[in-house]
Amino acid sequence: MFRGSWERQSPDWRVGGANQEIGVPRISRLRHIGYHYLCIDCSQNVRIAVFAVRIMMKLITVFATLTFLSNALWAQAPSGAHLVGAAGQATVSVKPDQAKLDVGVVTQAATAQDAAAQNASQVAAVLAQLQTVLGSGADIKTIGYSLSAVYRYPQGAPPVLTGYMASNTVEVTMTDLSLIGRTIDAASQAGANSVQGLQFSVRDEEPVRQQALGLATKQAKAHAQAIASGIGASLGAVVLAQEGGGTTPVRVLTTAPAAAPTQTPIETGLVQIQATVSIQVELIP
Repeated sequence: MFRGSWERQSPDWRVGGANQEIGVPRISRLRHIGYHYLCIDCSQNVRIAVFAVRIMMKLITVFATLTFLSNALWAQAPSGAHLVGAAGQATVSVKPDQAKLDVGVVTQAATAQDAAAQNASQVAAVLAQLQTVLGSGADIKTIGYSLSAVYRYPQGAPPVLTGYMASNTVEVTMTDLSLIGRTIDAASQAGANSVQGLQFSVRDEEPVRQQALGLATKQAKAHAQAIASGIGASLGAVVLAQEGGGTTPVRVLTTAPAAAPTQTPIETGLVQIQATVSIQVELIP
């Protein structure tokens, strides 16, 4: 905001109270907008000054916001305490005790009804064979079904309808991993032409996750101790601890095998349970 009373002089403006020449070209008028005066036909210097003030106000706002967030983050730490941050990670590998497999049937026919009927017949045969291998209580559920038109796209001509395609996919969950190979073979022999998404996992991973968290915490504390020793201090109480982590299931690429005299071989591998722990510990000089 400009202070003082304005007196018009030609060709310049002068401040009446200070009677000092501003030295800018004639200003045709001033318009009051909120708390600012917008100068119409002002000089480049005045415009730069207004821009600088706005930038300064934005910087002050950003600084105040960062200060508030920083104070909130450390509010739980003891007043005047010096803290050290450290992180640890650990991975525990275990044998899987569960497997999931996607088994699908894809059929094509001249009409949608024929494609759907052929698909239903083949899927029924596949399900019956799966239950023969896994038992009547097998964990099988449908996870996808589609019926769509199939087109041919000749160059420079409209698409030509060539038929219809039906697809039905079920997910098979197994806890007896020795049956995986037999299950794949039985499905393909019964009419399945899409076998994929084989994935191994652990049914109850909580005990393994707790083991990984314990190892990660020990590593984080060891890192904090090493940092404290390096600066000639010792560790006090842990004021903050936070966990993270995940599971890396074993995925195996599979395809529907052709008729073979032997059972499809499957290697289960290991499932990895990861954990990370971040801590904040008080430093004692």
